[in-house]
This record gives sequence, C-alpha cells and structure tokens, in this order.
Amino acid sequence: MFKDRKEAGSLLAHELIQYRSKNAVVLALPRGGVPVAFEIAKKLKLPLDIFPVRKVGHPDNPEYALCAVDQDGNTLCNEEEIANVEPVWLKKEIEEQRQEALRRAGLYRGNKKSLNLSGKIVILVDDGVATGLTLRLAVKSLRRKGPGKIIVAVPISPKETADILKAEVDKLIVLEIPEYFTGSVGAYYESFSQVSDDEVISLITAAI
Repeated sequence: MFKDRKEAGSLLAHELIQYRSKNAVVLALPRGGVPVAFEIAKKLKLPLDIFPVRKVGHPDNPEYALCAVDQDGNTLCNEEEIANVEPVWLKKEIEEQRQEALRRAGLYRGNKKSLNLSGKIVILVDDGVATGLTLRLAVKSLRRKGPGKIIVAVPISPKETADILKAEVDKLIVLEIPEYFTGSVGAYYESFSQVSDDEVISLITAAI
C-alpha cells in the first residue's frame, strides 16, 4: 500500500538511482503518472516530459481497457474483446481519445518542445498498471523515436501484465506484484485522488 503517488515516485527513484544525471529522460503517462514521474525526475536530476496515450474503455465498463491510442492514431487493442463491440462506436471512441491525447500534449507542454529521445535512456512511468495496454502502446510508439533503451517503472502491476511488459522493454521495475490483483490500481494507494490538468501543468513547468 502506497501513501500517495509522491511516495511511490520516491520509492521508484531509489530503484533507478544508477541513472542519476545520465543520458536519460523521464516520460510520464498523463495524468496519473505525472506526480510519480516528477519525483523520479527530481531525484535523478533528469528532464521530464509527457507521453499522452489514452485508454478506450469498454462501453459497459469504462475502466476496463479495450484499446489504447496515442496522439498519432497508433492503436493497440484487445482483439478478443473488440470483436464483441460495435465497430462504428469503437472507431468514433478511438478518434475521440486520440483528440484528447492531442489536447493534453498541447495543454501540458505549453511552449516546451517535446524531448529528443534519439539514443537516450527513456524511463517510462505510470502510477500503476492493470491490463497494460496504454503502457504497451507507449513502448511500441517510443521505439519509432530511436531511444537507446526503454525502462518501464511502475509502483504496481499484476503478474501476467508484468510478464508481458518484461518481454517488450529493456528493463521493467515494479515495486509490488500482488499474488491476487484487485483489478484497480487505486486500491493500492491510501490517497488516489484524480490528478487535475493544472497539477500536471504545474509539475511539468517545475521540472528541469
């Protein structure tokens, strides 16, 4: 059980200390990953940026991810699940979430340019993982940008998702892999309030 995202970020930073002041960057999945990533970037003295990827939730259970989409329209879907939903609805929802990813990229960065990732060690951070679709798509999209290495760092993950991620990244750091995952990342935090746009902007602005 983590006190809050700040504590989770501090604990992850301890596990990543070897990358302090190295040729590395920290990327956060907004919004929940940003407070976690901020602590890592601060302690490791690394630049911080966002990597907006949006979940496309099931029409009957929005928390359950059917697909993930990034701002360029790249998708990763649970093929078995999307076979059971209406294709026109799914296409529309994917586009809506892509537009939201674009909106967030512009709003959160403001005048800052996105970081050059070529040859860099990229530390990709979220506040936890359930299905892993958004993180897996982020990794897939990041590969196109030519990083030297991709490290995924998260506080909590189910074992089956961690096993998948481990095979797709250069290094995976997970603080807790519970034997029985509740299905909700928030269940592993004492405080898991929604992160606002203003908070994200404030943290991105404050980062080096």
